[in-house]
Amino acid sequence: MLDWTECKSVERVPERVSGAWVFRGTRLPVRALFENIEAGASVDDFLSWYEGVTREQVLDVLRHTERSLAAA
Repeated sequence: MLDWTECKSVERVPERVSGAWVFRGTRLPVRALFENIEAGASVDDFLSWYEGVTREQVLDVLRHTERSLAAA
């Protein structure tokens, strides 16, 4: 399991979205990014479908995931 506490682009608020990790300032769970990519979507597709999430946030989440997996 990834440690999201060190990624500045996400947050977890127990009272919001059942405590799921979401993109900071939104109610969109981070898992939505990975589900969409797994289904064949590009980053540009994802950004066009989900307003409020920035390219910087998406790239930060992807970099964080890459670093975490490389360290495992």
